[in-house]
Amino acid sequence: MDMNLPPAEELRLVDQELARLDARRTELLARRAWLLRVLYAPAGPVAPPFAPVAPGRETSPRSAQNVLLTLGGTLLGIAALAFTLVSWGSMGIAGRAAVLLVVTSAALAAPAVLLRRGLASTAEAIGALGLLLAVLDAYALRWVAPAGTDGTAYAAVAAAVLAGLWAGYGAVLPRLRLPVPAAVAAAQLPVPLGVLAAGGGPTAFAWAAVLTAAADVVLLGRPVAVAARVTAAVGAAGLTAWALLTGGWLSVAEPWSGAALLLGCAAVCLGAARAAGPAAGALGAVAGLAAVAAMGGPLRAALPAAWAVPVYVVCGLALASLWRPVRVARVPGAVRAGFGVAGGGVAALGVAWALPPVLGGLLGPADRGAGIWSGVHAEPVPGGFPATAVLVLLLAAGASAVAGRSWGRWGAVALGWAALMALPVCLGLPYAAGLAVRLVAVAAGLAVAVRPGLPLRGLPEPGPAVRERAEAAGPWGASWTVPVPSAPVDARVLVGWTGYGAGLAAAASAVLSALDARGATFGVLGVLLGLFAAAAAVAGSGAVREAAAGAAVLAAAGLVGAGAVAAGLSAAGAGLSLLVVPAATAALAPRVRSVAVEAVGAGTGVVAVALTAGRPAVLATALAVAGLIAAATALRPERRPAASWAAGALFLAAAWVRLAVWGVAVPEAYTLPVTVSALVVGFLRRRRDPAASSWSAYGPGLAVTLLPGLVAVWAVPAGPRPLLLGAGALAVTLLGARYRLQAPLVLGGAVLVLVGLHELAPYVARLVGALPRWVPMAGAGLLLLAVGATYERRLREARRLRERLARMR
Repeated sequence: MDMNLPPAEELRLVDQELARLDARRTELLARRAWLLRVLYAPAGPVAPPFAPVAPGRETSPRSAQNVLLTLGGTLLGIAALAFTLVSWGSMGIAGRAAVLLVVTSAALAAPAVLLRRGLASTAEAIGALGLLLAVLDAYALRWVAPAGTDGTAYAAVAAAVLAGLWAGYGAVLPRLRLPVPAAVAAAQLPVPLGVLAAGGGPTAFAWAAVLTAAADVVLLGRPVAVAARVTAAVGAAGLTAWALLTGGWLSVAEPWSGAALLLGCAAVCLGAARAAGPAAGALGAVAGLAAVAAMGGPLRAALPAAWAVPVYVVCGLALASLWRPVRVARVPGAVRAGFGVAGGGVAALGVAWALPPVLGGLLGPADRGAGIWSGVHAEPVPGGFPATAVLVLLLAAGASAVAGRSWGRWGAVALGWAALMALPVCLGLPYAAGLAVRLVAVAAGLAVAVRPGLPLRGLPEPGPAVRERAEAAGPWGASWTVPVPSAPVDARVLVGWTGYGAGLAAAASAVLSALDARGATFGVLGVLLGLFAAAAAVAGSGAVREAAAGAAVLAAAGLVGAGAVAAGLSAAGAGLSLLVVPAATAALAPRVRSVAVEAVGAGTGVVAVALTAGRPAVLATALAVAGLIAAATALRPERRPAASWAAGALFLAAAWVRLAVWGVAVPEAYTLPVTVSALVVGFLRRRRDPAASSWSAYGPGLAVTLLPGLVAVWAVPAGPRPLLLGAGALAVTLLGARYRLQAPLVLGGAVLVLVGLHELAPYVARLVGALPRWVPMAGAGLLLLAVGATYERRLREARRLRERLARMR
């Protein structure tokens, strides 16, 4: 480089050299990247980094380029729209025709040239502009059409022409993505708009929508672009939805016309399911609902209003039967599953419609205006609930049974019981017949509970999940896989408990209804006692047996209570009579061997004792009788621990209540029996277990008497109680020291000291009052000095005393 050049020239040369170096560096980096690709990815040929690029060819659609093209096309479209709306009227016919011909033709022809030059993105933008210009041309031509031209008819023709032109344009230039979807979108309008232009009403318009949707479905089955398929699917969905709404309205106003329209919609949905893939099941459900509405509409119109719901339920169940795992008219499994969902949903709605009479039959007896045994019956009003509700429940129960799955059997039991409970309300049965139906429901529920394993058609044995593969070829396309779960392991248990729950609910309803009359109460309770006892006997073993046995005891208790009320006994007398139930259960327990029987009997005993609380004398007798029952139960080794303590507590409570009735206010009369019993028990325990602590063996018994006596001594200082309590505490202390027992020694000594302080307190108070004021303070000071001087020795003595006490039991 020449250093003698002028500065400006030298600066220019330096810049040129730097630019050359930058270009060389870029070239070397590109070569290096290509070499790396060759070394690490040798499987296929790699283009050299410096391959010449054809002039004007677009290598990739960059984001910035797409944004620019989109903005440019949008601005051109706005300009064309403004020209059409503003400047169009100022031009003559020739000028308008020239503009239309030149601009639209240029916009539609330019993409062909651009595609040949490789400018795909630019061609797409210009093509979209051409499509927009075609719409604007159609709008502009509307204003030069002859006067009186129908706008709707013109729109239909224009949409048809545009759809055809765009479809042909897309066929000529298949690399453009917009023309075919635009043609499909425009094709949604000609038929519906043409029907409106011809004066067709809602029905004709709906049929036009169905025909257009059918054409869309045909397009879905052809190998066209994804955008066109999506456009067709959206159009078919919207048009079919409108037709379904119209068909539903027509099925009420014009049943036959609505039925035909709904069947047409169902056919469209089934055709769309061919290419729907994952949505085939949903389309099958929609088609099924349309078919049910189509079949039910004319039938509903031909029958009374009360039969409307049963008609639709029958149609729904007929459709749901196609769900069975067999080939039905080459229908794929997913579509059949949709049929099952649609039919089952219709049946479920019917069952929900039939539930109010079920609740009326179950809970109606609880709403009584008069009292118990008044003889006034709340008779159901015939026609308040349609009798066809029972038919709906029976149809649903039969369908559940035929379904043959575990859930089907469970549904059959529940729905059959619901039909029995609704029967008295729907048919307006008389009082006796209503009671009989409820008792039949109890018997049926218990029969299912004790025999949940009765064979039922199609019920599979418990086992792993079963999957059925139903393959349908031909026009329906690929294979379909439908999961069919098997019966769970506890299906029979679920059915059994469902039956028992249904029987128990019916029994409660029967009892509530029977309270209207005395004879009915005894009759119903007797029948329930027999039914539950028979169920417990037939069940053999298990939880259902226990539950049935407990319910039988409840029925027996109800009979006893009803007898007491019928005899005119008071609440206390009824409580005493109810003690017959726990006595009977305790007597039968060794033979029956039922925890539920004993538990319900014990609960009845608690209720019986509570009923006698208003009369203390009768309460004492009831507690004593309950104690005898508990003592008899304690004779059984497996019940001895709990029953013996319960018997002791009941006898003690009976004694205390009796003492209170007699007006005894001496606390020792209440506590000494407890102390003696507890000390005897503690003595026997220490003989059996010498290592037992004296606190657990004798502490509770001694505290029961000593502590209340001590409270009484301090509360009522007069009388011989301090002397007697002190003597007793001294005896307990000496016995504790003799036998080295910690609890008697500590408790007796503490009570003895406190009694002594109680006795000395008046004299000390009198002495302190007679002395000068300084004497107590001086004595306290001397005491502190003496304790301080001998503190260490006193501390050692306290430790030795604690160690001696710790060595005691």
